[in-house]
Amino acid sequence: MKITVIGSGYVGLVSGACLAELGNDVLCLDVDPKKIDILNKGGVPIYEPGLEDIIKSNVAAGRLRFTTDVAASVAHGLVQMIAVGTPSGEDGSADLQYVIAAARAIGRNMTEYKVIIDKSTVPVGTADKVKLAVREELNKRGLKTEFSVVSNPEFLKEGAAIDDFNRPDRIVIGADDEQAIKVMREMYAPFQRNHDRLIVMDIKSAELTKYAANAMLATRISFMNELANLAERVGADIEHVRKGIGSDQRIGYHFLYAGCGYGGSCFPKDIRALQRTGEEYGLPLKVLDAVERANDAQKSVLLNKITKRFGDNLKGKHFALWGLAFKPGTDDMREATSRVVMEGLWAKGATITAFDPVAMKETQHIYGDRPDLSYAENSKDALQDADALIIVTEWKAFKSPDFGVIKARMKQPVIFDGRNLFEPGSVTAQGFEYHGIGREG
Repeated sequence: MKITVIGSGYVGLVSGACLAELGNDVLCLDVDPKKIDILNKGGVPIYEPGLEDIIKSNVAAGRLRFTTDVAASVAHGLVQMIAVGTPSGEDGSADLQYVIAAARAIGRNMTEYKVIIDKSTVPVGTADKVKLAVREELNKRGLKTEFSVVSNPEFLKEGAAIDDFNRPDRIVIGADDEQAIKVMREMYAPFQRNHDRLIVMDIKSAELTKYAANAMLATRISFMNELANLAERVGADIEHVRKGIGSDQRIGYHFLYAGCGYGGSCFPKDIRALQRTGEEYGLPLKVLDAVERANDAQKSVLLNKITKRFGDNLKGKHFALWGLAFKPGTDDMREATSRVVMEGLWAKGATITAFDPVAMKETQHIYGDRPDLSYAENSKDALQDADALIIVTEWKAFKSPDFGVIKARMKQPVIFDGRNLFEPGSVTAQGFEYHGIGREG
């Protein structure tokens, strides 16, 4: 099948590369010439484990190409997959300008039937706006060419996106005509051999499903973080509580880990967009308002613990920071807790040496050169002469360290564990002062 992917960002590149891997003829479009130039020279403008290898092999096989030529991209694919960004507007709503611009470009250039897929995360009612934009452009040209608009939301986790695309729990298809559904079944046929993963529904339900999924996951995280804070107050251990409630099959263990808050490009943006949709329809979503407020507060929990231990004036204090990305497996720093922690420490006069396996370049891009931030080549070097170690991201490489080396390199054996990587009793037995989330040493 010939497929055009509009937008060569995170979702577009992963989707395009994985569809090419299945044997499809994929053309990825982006209006940013710098991004396309990087891709055409063999580079990858984002970090995602396994993506670079898939792109290289499919480019070499002739199944994957990149272009800035809008007319050529519209002519190429029966399927036109819109995977452009939908950033938050000032009021929290999803900014659809790039989605609508893509739709208009299709309408200005199409000459035959197309299936237009909304792959971007978009609010309920976006498909109607896409249809209107395409139809308006066709009318300007005096054409009545047929087309279909389908909602096919992505459920990709940064750091595990390749596996998520290739082994989906479900493939949600929102469509209102059989011809479009037939095309979608054909495109996703390779994923159907073990069992039927396609869930076909109306378009508005499909659009809402994506937001509902992320809202539910964010709610579980904020709920556990609030319980963790309560556990500290009453002297309970949140890990014991997690196991106790997770064993209930109605609840399960997933997304029940307490920590220092969620970030990234999806949960915060999607929670705000869903809240805005509720407001537009006169139905404030009170639970999601609480989820967002709880998460905002949780990002400051580590900073509060540090100032409680060392005081509000941190001049002369130096901290080792393990983890900068909002989660392991990515270099994404958008709304990362590390930013709240670092900026809070700097405001109080502290200095930081940070290490992250992949996100240090992105951190440098954000903050530039500053005297109160340095970077280490590895996690051990970051510890040198630190008054405390702060763990913000749960990279696997941080989970089983040599505590003897940590203690030897630090000025003081103090650990603030924002992801509960260590057992408090084991760490304190080795002479450390340990501060976790919902479980103190």
